Amino acid sequence: MGRVNLRPYLELAVQTAYEAGRLTLGHFRTEAARPEFKPDGTPVTAADKEAERLIRARIRARYPGHAVVGEEYGEGEGTGRDHRWIVDPIDGTKAFVRGVPLYGVLIGLEIDGACEVGAAYFPALDEMVCAATGEGCYCDGRRVRVATTERLADAVLSFTDAASFAEHGRKREWERLLAAAGAGRGWSDAYGHALVATGRAELMLDPVVNYWDCGPFPPILREAGGYFGDWSGDETIYGGEAISTTQRLLPEVLQLIREDRR
Repeated sequence: MGRVNLRPYLELAVQTAYEAGRLTLGHFRTEAARPEFKPDGTPVTAADKEAERLIRARIRARYPGHAVVGEEYGEGEGTGRDHRWIVDPIDGTKAFVRGVPLYGVLIGLEIDGACEVGAAYFPALDEMVCAATGEGCYCDGRRVRVATTERLADAVLSFTDAASFAEHGRKREWERLLAAAGAGRGWSDAYGHALVATGRAELMLDPVVNYWDCGPFPPILREAGGYFGDWSGDETIYGGEAISTTQRLLPEVLQLIREDRR
C-alpha cells in the first residue's frame, strides 16, 4: 500500500481497546462473569457482548463507513471493504470466567486486505501491546522487539491447550517442536503471541484459531521484527491456525513442521 498516515487508526484502536478492557474488569471475578454457551460449546459472557458493543460504537462514531466484524455480532456496520476492523472483545473467555488474568481485548484493522494496525490490551494486567505498519511495536509506550535467541533449544515455546494439537492433526509437529524447545509454558491465547512480540517468549503455537483471534498480530509481530501467520510460513489471519516466532527461528520452526513431508 502507499504511504498512509496510520496513527489516527492506531490511536483509536488503542483507546478503544483500553475502554473496552476497563469495562470487562467490572465483570471480572464477579458473578457477572458466569458464562452462557454458544451452539459450538464455547463460552460467552455479558462482558464479551458489552465490550463488543462499545468497540463498535467507537468505530462507528469515528469512521461510519468502515466495515466491522466481531466474534459476538459478526459482520456489522459499514459497507466499505477497503477498511475492515476485526474485533475480539475478550480473547480467552475461558480464562476470564475462571478469574485468570491473561485474557485480552483485540482490535485489528485491515486496509485493502492487509492487516496494518493492531492493539492487544490485557486489562487485568493493564498491559497494552500495539503497532501500525512503519510505526514500530510498543508495549505500554516503550518500543519492543522479539528476542534475539539464536536456537530453538534455548527458546520458550508457549501454547494454550496441549491436547488441542492431537485434536487438530498436529500431534507429531507439536511433539517435535516441544522436544526441540528449551522450555514449554502454557501462557495461552493472545497473551502468548504478545509475549513473543515483546521478547519474553520465542514461539507461540495455535493449532486452531478464528480470524478474529488474530487481527492485531500481523502488524504487531512484523513491527517487532517477528512473524505471525500460518504453519506454512504465510503471513495471514485466515489460515485457521497460527504461529508467532522470531525471524531468526522461523526457518528452524518450519523445518520441524515440514519434516513429515520428506
